[in-house]
Amino acid sequence: MGIYINPGNSGFAEINDQDYVDKTLLIDLINKTVEKKNKLTCISRPRRFGKSYAAKMLTAYYDCTCDSRPLFADKKISHTPDYAKYLNQYNVICLDITAFISEAKRQQASLRIIPNMIVNAITKELGTTKDNSTLNEKLIDFVNHTHKRIIFIIDEWDAVIREAQQDEIAQQAYLNLLRGWFKNGNFTPKAVAAAYMTGILPIKKDGSQSAISDFNEYTMIKPRIFGEFVGFTESEVAAICQKKNIDFDKMKRWYDGYYFKEIGSIYNPNSVIKAIENEDFDSYWTETSAAEGLLDYISKDYNGLTKTIAELIGGLEVKVDTIGFANDLTTFRGKNDVLTLMIHLGYLAYDSEKKTVHIPNEEIKLEFQRSIHEVKHEATLKRLAESEQLFADTIRQNEDAVAAQIEKVHAEETAPLHYNKEDSLRSVIKLAYYTYRDHYLQFEELPAGEGYADIVYLPKHDSDWPILLIELKWNQNAQGAIEQILQKKYPAVLQDTTREILLVGINYNKDAKAGNKKHTCKIVSLPAAH
Repeated sequence: MGIYINPGNSGFAEINDQDYVDKTLLIDLINKTVEKKNKLTCISRPRRFGKSYAAKMLTAYYDCTCDSRPLFADKKISHTPDYAKYLNQYNVICLDITAFISEAKRQQASLRIIPNMIVNAITKELGTTKDNSTLNEKLIDFVNHTHKRIIFIIDEWDAVIREAQQDEIAQQAYLNLLRGWFKNGNFTPKAVAAAYMTGILPIKKDGSQSAISDFNEYTMIKPRIFGEFVGFTESEVAAICQKKNIDFDKMKRWYDGYYFKEIGSIYNPNSVIKAIENEDFDSYWTETSAAEGLLDYISKDYNGLTKTIAELIGGLEVKVDTIGFANDLTTFRGKNDVLTLMIHLGYLAYDSEKKTVHIPNEEIKLEFQRSIHEVKHEATLKRLAESEQLFADTIRQNEDAVAAQIEKVHAEETAPLHYNKEDSLRSVIKLAYYTYRDHYLQFEELPAGEGYADIVYLPKHDSDWPILLIELKWNQNAQGAIEQILQKKYPAVLQDTTREILLVGINYNKDAKAGNKKHTCKIVSLPAAH
């Protein structure tokens, strides 16, 4: 066994404990590609979504130098037709590209040396085959000698593209190494049984074409048959919560939000496991370098991006065009490319049917809220100040000021075509109160009393602010909104609280005549229960 060639099954054995979530049916999908025309697979997903676990699992399954039957005997893969056919039947070359980058940085060397580092590492493990022969020639000799072709498993394949984002020479040298393995008529058919590459970004484009065009790609935008293997599914998380006696509803609010057609909800595995290990629901995103770039992306100076970020933070869904993204961290043509990158990085969840994005869950919402306070755009600073003032005016029951700010946001942020649509008022409210996450959790259509409260802001445990229960009216009056709240007993669901409850009625009068206000507000306080 080597480090890179046939490294054995110890990596998978280490994680294959009683808490392992069985994702081994991923192997069956790869088995269907082995020694076939579609044998090259590239899967991209965000950090901490189980990419390394999958690489260890596949290595253990295919590596011909070990016996992995005990590791897989009780797993789902063991019940598939081709399980035994491919088990431990191939040479494996397993590479973690971030390890080579770390070593290059330790040596204070340019990332341009990464391809040579990889070639030298594999050559060293192969030993002497032919003097002066190329690595590919040595690998073909290796295949001929062992009578077993190679399955390449490359983890964090795109790390060079990300780390050397300003060095085109380093990127091209690395891509040429991959082309030499996977787009080479003299090597690929003879030596490669299959390839599984995983990273954060889809394969970089040269112009409009993929730089390594023979790969089948599966991304956060189009996961296709690999959707259930991107993260934990809802049923898997529910089973974990039941086993560990964890509040599933809270787990869902914190880490759900990614959704794939025909699969349903997908959760960040790292965050779910950390929440259970630490017995604490928190943002574990900050423990990864994934959080480092968020401020840079939301600070980019593209037309409409500031407003779009405010809409996202306010809880709205936003249209996005994902076509044409160059699959790197530097080539941006406008806000759509920034939003598309944030889908791949996991900051945003994508709805493939509506072609919209939204912030997926409480964990990522916290990261946006932390980052937005560091953005130095004048427009962003103005939005922050106005939203914070709106909360202050609401708590002080300054009805005229609240109505005036809602009217201002409605006029500035709503397209003329949609201004008089009834559903636009809810969006305006969420946009106006968009700094709520500093103190509140936001709920829409909250079951309460004999109906559903439009928008409720519940204070976080460390906030001393009152509960805000907002009811919206259209072409009626704000007092009518308050009366509906009381008649349908909306505050009943909160009756055991020791906090003050503010009932906020907001009305938009579409046909307001001269001298009448389009937006009106009525605020009533219910004292805290004792």
